[in-house]
Amino acid sequence: MSRPLRVAVADDERDVRDYMQDVLTRLGHEVVAVAETGRQLAEQVKAVTPDLVITDIRMPDMDGIETSMAVNRDRQVPVILVSAHHDAELLTRAGADHIMGYLVKPVKEADLKTAISLAMQRFGQFLALAKEASDLRQALEDRKLIERAKGILMKRLRVDEEESFRRLRKLSSDRNRKLVEVAREVVGAEDIFHRLDAL
Repeated sequence: MSRPLRVAVADDERDVRDYMQDVLTRLGHEVVAVAETGRQLAEQVKAVTPDLVITDIRMPDMDGIETSMAVNRDRQVPVILVSAHHDAELLTRAGADHIMGYLVKPVKEADLKTAISLAMQRFGQFLALAKEASDLRQALEDRKLIERAKGILMKRLRVDEEESFRRLRKLSSDRNRKLVEVAREVVGAEDIFHRLDAL
């Protein structure tokens, strides 16, 4: 890791919490929250917004997987799960997007260092893919809006598709606005005309 991280730690065993704090500090990270239950962890993560969460799976009230899901409803944060058990059911549940690593107790310093490095790399890739998917969805929505605006112009101005697109582009250029913004205005104006026609 090139930069120190702000880390939240949760485990229902005090000695494990102390060990994690010591090791993370030695690795150059800052422990910004320490919790012994899932609910405590969820509350503390909201308050301190860490870069990484390391949590035991089996804890009172909410287990680590439930807690990691609750934490990620508000803000995307990578999670490393720690468990004393190899449990197939737990591993299946641990397949959520934000869970970037899994360690088995007792956790060695070298393993934790590697897990943190891999988790942050994976999380960076996950965020990049999520942004790419969001950008593609937005591009598709923009394209639909532009097509709808072209259809409106073709009907109202009695021009072909090529001419309607040329006029949209010209209006966009003349007003120094994005094409999709002009298309949105055309569609909005058409909706107003439909409402006026219905009065």
